Amino acid sequence: MAEIRPFACVRPCREKAAKIAALPYDVYNRKEAKEEVLREPESFLKIDRAETQFDDSVDIYAPEVYQKAHDMLWDMIAKGDFIRDKKSCYYIYELTMNGRTQTGITACASIDDYENNVIKKHENTRAEKELDRIRHVDICDAQTGPIFLAYRDNAAITAIVNKIKTQDVEYDFTSPDGIRHRVWVIGEAGDIAAIRKAFADIDQLYIADGHHRAASAVKVGEKRRNEHPGYTGEEEFNFFLSVLFPESELKILDYNRVVKDLNGMTEDAFLQKIKEIFEVSELIAKDKHPQEKGTFSMYLKERWYTCKVRPEDQSEDPVKGLDVSLLQNLMLTPVLGITDPKTDPRIDFVGGIRGTKELEKRCHEDAKAAFAMYPTSIGELFAVADAGLLMPPKSTWFEPKLRSGLFIHLLNE
Repeated sequence: MAEIRPFACVRPCREKAAKIAALPYDVYNRKEAKEEVLREPESFLKIDRAETQFDDSVDIYAPEVYQKAHDMLWDMIAKGDFIRDKKSCYYIYELTMNGRTQTGITACASIDDYENNVIKKHENTRAEKELDRIRHVDICDAQTGPIFLAYRDNAAITAIVNKIKTQDVEYDFTSPDGIRHRVWVIGEAGDIAAIRKAFADIDQLYIADGHHRAASAVKVGEKRRNEHPGYTGEEEFNFFLSVLFPESELKILDYNRVVKDLNGMTEDAFLQKIKEIFEVSELIAKDKHPQEKGTFSMYLKERWYTCKVRPEDQSEDPVKGLDVSLLQNLMLTPVLGITDPKTDPRIDFVGGIRGTKELEKRCHEDAKAAFAMYPTSIGELFAVADAGLLMPPKSTWFEPKLRSGLFIHLLNE
C-alpha cells in the first residue's frame, strides 16, 4: 500500500502564480537560467538556481548560493508573495499542452515507500547530481520541485478529481511556452479521506520523471532522521513533494540521438553497414518520425531513412526489447564503438519536444548522423520497473514539465 498524504502547502498568491511558476531547474544551463530570470525577475528559477544572483565567477555550488536561495524563499514568504494553507490539503494540478490534458494529485509521498520499493524506479542516479539538490532542500528547509509519479488508473481517484474540477479553480494561467496550468484545492475532509484510502489500496507507484530530485529528498529525510533519533515518522521530513498522474493520461515523447562521428567510416560505408543490420528504405513522407515500435528514422548525408529492426533481433526482455536498447546493442556499440552512452562524448541526446528539424540542424553543425526514436511507452516503463531493472540513459522525455514554485513543502512544520 502507498502512503500518499495531504500537506499544508506554501504556494503563490493568486496574482503572482503565473510569474512565479518556473520550469524545472535542470532544463537550463547557467547562461539560460540567468537570461530567464532577467526576463521574469519573479520567476522561482531565481531560487531554484540562485547562482543567477551572482557574478559568473562564483561557483554555482558555493555555500553562499544555497544560502541566497534560502533567504530569497523566506523573504518572499514573509512579504506575502506566497501564502501558507492553514490545514493539510490535496491539490489537483492540470496541465494542457497542444489540446491534450493530464491531471495529477499534488501530495506528499513517503520516503519509506521509496526505500521499500513501493515507489519503483527505472533509472540510476548520480551522486554528484544528487548533492546539489540535497544542499538546496536542506538549506532552504523546503522541497520546491515536485517529483513526477505515475499510477495505474484508479476509478475512485478519477471520480473525485472530476468532481473537484467542476468547482472554483484556484489558479488558471498559460505559461510563455503555451502550457495551460490549472489548480484546485481539495480541502473537504471526506474527499481527503477518500483519496488517501484510494492510494492506500494501490500497491505500486512509479517515478516517471525526477529520479535525482526523489533520491535527494529521501537523503535529506534520512539526514533529518539521524539528527532527530526520536522521530515518530509523522514529521514532514519523512515525506517528499510529488504530483501523481494516472497512466492513461501520460504521454512519453521520443528521446533522440545524434552521433559526432562515424567511427572512421565514410557516410556511404556507414549506410551500407546499416543496411546489413536493419531493413532500410528512404523516407519521403513529410513526417520524419518513426511510425511504429521497432523502427527508427535516420538522418544521414541530407537524407532521411526508415530503419526497421528485423524480427530475429527483437527481444521480449523488458530492457533489451526497448527501441533505445535495440539501437544501442545492434548499432551504436558494435558499429560505432559507443559502449557507454552516459559518458561517451561522441553521442548526444535531443528531447523529442525539439522535433526532427533540430536533428537536421545538429547534423549541419556538429554531428554526422541523427536517429529519431519511436517513443518508449508508459507500459514499457512500468514493465522495466516491475522487473526491478533499469532503462538505458535518456529513454524517456516527458512533456509538459511540472512547474516549480507552485507547490512548496516545508520540512520544519
